[in-house]
Amino acid sequence: MKNQMIYAAAAVPSMRVADVKYNTEQIKQMLHTCSDCGIVVFPELCVTGYTCADLFGSDLLLEQAEQAMFEIARETEQIEGLTAVIGVPIRFENNLYNCAAVLSHGEVCALIPKEFIPNYSEFYEERWFASGKQLIGRTIVLKGQEIPIGIDIICEDPSSNAVIGVEICEDLWVPDKPSTHLALAGANIIVNPSASDELIGKQEYRTNLVVQQSGACYCAYVYASGGMDESSTDLVFSGHTMIAVNGSMLKQNIFPERPYADKAVIDLSRILHDRRHQNTFDNSDDSWFRRVEVDVKPLGGITDPDTREMTELLNKADYPVARNPFVPSDDTERGERCRRILRIQANGLATRVRATHINNLVIGISGGLDSTLALLVCHEAKKLVPQIRILAYTMPNEGNTSGQTYSNANELMRILADEIYEVPIAKGVKSHLEDIGHSLEYQGEGDTAYENAQARMRTYILMDAANMKNGLVVGTGDLSELALGWCTYNGDHMSMYAVNASVPKTLVQYICRSYADTCGNDELKQVLHAICDTPITPELTPSANGQIAQKTEEKIGKYDLNDFFLFYTLRYGYEPSRSMALALRAYPELSYEDVKQAAQRFFRRFFTQQFKR
Repeated sequence: MKNQMIYAAAAVPSMRVADVKYNTEQIKQMLHTCSDCGIVVFPELCVTGYTCADLFGSDLLLEQAEQAMFEIARETEQIEGLTAVIGVPIRFENNLYNCAAVLSHGEVCALIPKEFIPNYSEFYEERWFASGKQLIGRTIVLKGQEIPIGIDIICEDPSSNAVIGVEICEDLWVPDKPSTHLALAGANIIVNPSASDELIGKQEYRTNLVVQQSGACYCAYVYASGGMDESSTDLVFSGHTMIAVNGSMLKQNIFPERPYADKAVIDLSRILHDRRHQNTFDNSDDSWFRRVEVDVKPLGGITDPDTREMTELLNKADYPVARNPFVPSDDTERGERCRRILRIQANGLATRVRATHINNLVIGISGGLDSTLALLVCHEAKKLVPQIRILAYTMPNEGNTSGQTYSNANELMRILADEIYEVPIAKGVKSHLEDIGHSLEYQGEGDTAYENAQARMRTYILMDAANMKNGLVVGTGDLSELALGWCTYNGDHMSMYAVNASVPKTLVQYICRSYADTCGNDELKQVLHAICDTPITPELTPSANGQIAQKTEEKIGKYDLNDFFLFYTLRYGYEPSRSMALALRAYPELSYEDVKQAAQRFFRRFFTQQFKR
């Protein structure tokens, strides 16, 4: 697989205001601290310090800063595949510019000036610096080297697919942000060398700006602000560092002990996938921008790792991978997520009822998780449309249906349904099997005719009951079953409104548990917990002395792994090898062969069962 993961750092070095020599040494040391990274971002004007004030009028300070920039650039030659972005004041023609210098492979590759110069409240940068808005297509000669300078520069490494755009501090706080145009021109990593002081409420606002811009631009956003070593004559600085991707904060810190570097792995493949998927994310005319080549090595410096190598890279970087990506790990967040999903389902069903003017909801109840959730959806929809009547049917098959699920189904219907019906299917199934010349006995593994006859009989009954009662058949199958094809064609995969079709199995259980714990009904709570603790089963084969014999996960594998592969296939379009590497990271107790077999089983079923979707 192509390694499109980039290890990025937001670094806050120790610093002394106007002590360029000291600051240079600190930055160089931090380059080596971050030598495992592909990109490292330092604060605004970190070479001199942001709070030099009228010392920015000193030619001595500015000359030292320019020399330091080249010295730091030469240091990058010793660190393969590292691009550094530092803040430095640059004299050009008749003005002084607050610039970000992009350093890579021993050279100063580009100078990007700050566009928006704040001169309000506690800021008075216009006293020293000019806006770089007019610098387009320009170059500057320093130390005999011709260097691109301007706001029209994008830096890229074609081999790793890293495309870097730069904006500086205040540029993020304006309505028409430079990063928006950079992202539309192809930048997938935005870096921001900043010097943002602390006021009450400013940290939260600044955090929201970074997270929202990374989401709006479908990009990684690496932010490094000046630390506590800046002068506190007028202001206090915090060294706030943030790394966000696609609207999610990966890492952040504030008031850290210096020197400090926040590091996080950026997965460019996710960014690129989301940009392709979101067809309103337009490409701008990037011919306006100049492209400058830099070196940004992928995670671990390995361009095309195999599955085992990628897993080792993820482990070494301590890359976070959730075992159940559909399910939030935080209890509070998970509970709120479950309630929101149920609310969405109930409102969707209520809207369908209002639109069709059909108030009778016909639903089959097996005593399993999926039909339980569907019945809860019907119950919640009735709160929105009081005219709804819930007609619940249980359809046991003597010899196959276990006492456990039968008891759970009846208790659940008693509490939640308006009308309860029991329609045994044994007689109808046997008649059908006789008609087609099939044995009345289960022929063992692979006897799909015997199994599917029951599922189709139940659907047949529900559809006819709905016609008789002027009702809608509410489907119970979930997203995981649809993905794996674990449903009977022209059987339980059919309904008139499928309320669980977008809910994965691993989440179904949590929604039911969450409802149990918050419903305020002890009887309902008890039966819901009993259902959640029951093994997942279709009960289409003979039971073992009244106990569950057929267990779904023994046939198609554990749902947690199936849903893991399903998430990364649907959400990010990952190829199997990449999903396997993440699974090995998330499930370290499993062997490579275990995960490989699970992946092969999932992808085989996912693609061969497409006809059912």
